[in-house]
Amino acid sequence: MTGQTKALDRLWPIVLAGREGYAPLLLACVLLAAACAKPAVHRDVSMDSIPPSMTSQPGDRHVLAGEWEYVDGAAVLLTLDEQGNGHYDWQDGRFETHTLIGHTWHGMWFQKENDRGGGFTVEFSPDFSEGEGRWWINRIGADHAFAQKSGTFHLSKKTALMNHSDTSPAP
Repeated sequence: MTGQTKALDRLWPIVLAGREGYAPLLLACVLLAAACAKPAVHRDVSMDSIPPSMTSQPGDRHVLAGEWEYVDGAAVLLTLDEQGNGHYDWQDGRFETHTLIGHTWHGMWFQKENDRGGGFTVEFSPDFSEGEGRWWINRIGADHAFAQKSGTFHLSKKTALMNHSDTSPAP
């Protein structure tokens, strides 16, 4: 490393003085030598090294289970299982969860009756009671080359409120 430093120290006065019109060429050489003096280190990142907070953990999808109200103009009721998969009545539709990482939910939707499918993403509130989502169409029938349509929606979890008449009287 000492030899490289001394060589660079001798080139700087020539570059700065612009001797014999070679300044641009010498500057390029100096910059190239400096860049090569410390080679870049490349590290492969395996999926195993991703922090747990960035990966979907087993069992964390349970927050998706239950009934949800999906509002995109009209309201549609979604029913999801413990894995975040489920159905809705409009066009015999179903949801399929791919990931739930932190408060971000990604998945696919399919509608049997009109032969359409696409994807969605939802950003949930801190308590997972509601979220703002975006949907898009990936295909209509066998056509995957149409102008892609998308939209936004609001999702809110339906909570089962206990009816006061269902409680037993105080002793």
